[in-house]
Amino acid sequence: MRLSCIPYRCAFILALGMMSYLMMAAPAGAANQFKLKPGAQGTICLKCHTTFQKTLKSRAVHSPIKTGNCSDCHNPHTSSHKMLLSSDISELCNSCHKEVLPAKARSSHKIVARGECLKCHESHASDNKFILKKPGNQICYECHQDVDKEAKGMRFKHKPMMTGEGCISCHDPHASVRADNLLKKTVPTLCKGCHKTNQPTFKRKHQNYPVADTRCNSCHNAHGSNTRGILYDQVHAPVAERKCTECHLPSASSATIKTKQQGTQLCQRCHQDTIRETLTKNRVHSPVMDTVGCLNCHNPHGSKQKNLIETSMVATCGKCHQDTVQLQEWSINNPKNKGLCEPVKKGDCSSCHAPHSADNVLLIAQQNISIDLCGQCHKWESHSTHPIGAKVVDPRDKNLTVECLSCHKACGTGNKPAMMPFESTYDLCIQCHPERKR
Repeated sequence: MRLSCIPYRCAFILALGMMSYLMMAAPAGAANQFKLKPGAQGTICLKCHTTFQKTLKSRAVHSPIKTGNCSDCHNPHTSSHKMLLSSDISELCNSCHKEVLPAKARSSHKIVARGECLKCHESHASDNKFILKKPGNQICYECHQDVDKEAKGMRFKHKPMMTGEGCISCHDPHASVRADNLLKKTVPTLCKGCHKTNQPTFKRKHQNYPVADTRCNSCHNAHGSNTRGILYDQVHAPVAERKCTECHLPSASSATIKTKQQGTQLCQRCHQDTIRETLTKNRVHSPVMDTVGCLNCHNPHGSKQKNLIETSMVATCGKCHQDTVQLQEWSINNPKNKGLCEPVKKGDCSSCHAPHSADNVLLIAQQNISIDLCGQCHKWESHSTHPIGAKVVDPRDKNLTVECLSCHKACGTGNKPAMMPFESTYDLCIQCHPERKR
């Protein structure tokens, strides 16, 4: 009898094992995967979590909560994640909201790409649309405080920012497959949704130039400004004086948008002294010399930045010097770098480099880097007395002398302290003093 029972026992154990495996492997949101009693879905949770009765009365309730499917997100028994979540929060949200971050997104919101959904959304319910933690622009201004501050000080505000949907009138809060900066459409297609470019008033304001299909944000600040027509606050003189023909062919000509000349040749019509001085130096910044010339870095119409720089200095320089800008970012975020150079912290490249040309290497205006350049901020003579200068030969290379840059990296050193190329002072010093090696 015992022998005859063995196959049945094995079959029972095997079936039990398969049931356990299937229960463990069931995906989040599977129908009643935890075998709850009839009618117990959701209501059984509310017996202990009584505060959720109030949550269910909110204006916007997350679908799984509304339908009582708490186990879509939570494991009622045990979990390796906080709050008994069935998986990591980013994976959990993505299991239902895959469309939020398209595979071919042209631009994506950093916090979305990092899976930090709960920075903007409540997980269960909210009195705000889309279960947001705060309504409208307030949620955006939590991170984009610079935009908030800028908007409050503007005399002339762009209407979509202040009414209706606010920021998301133009931006997709998650990702955009069509445009940069999370814009829902490219410029000018986006702008033409509100601005009727075929109207006589539009043409008159633009002096009859056919600008309908040009880049509107070349002249206008999309958020607003202190200048009428929401032109940028830093406006090129010909634009401010409505003298488009200083640079462009007359509006009646067949090629109206075309400029009279190209690159630096066009700019030198007004900026002769600056360009002449630039070209007399030993080393000229390469963008000045190509066919685009000054427009590699400057916006010819207007800008938020001083000197009509197209974007922030870091972003402008980063178009070519991406590796250096990345190094600066690492250095700024490194807790060891408490003594980081101020120009690196502020992203002010022109504190050390001449943007157009210079007589010295690395476009540094000063001839002596240690004394003249670094000495502007750092009293090199009060340094801890390491010899530097023309008479001190670098033992690693007899053609070099010891200067500040012999031991420090001017643009940052990522995860190294004190802007050094090594992890410690000891590792640095033994490069020249191997006899001190321990």
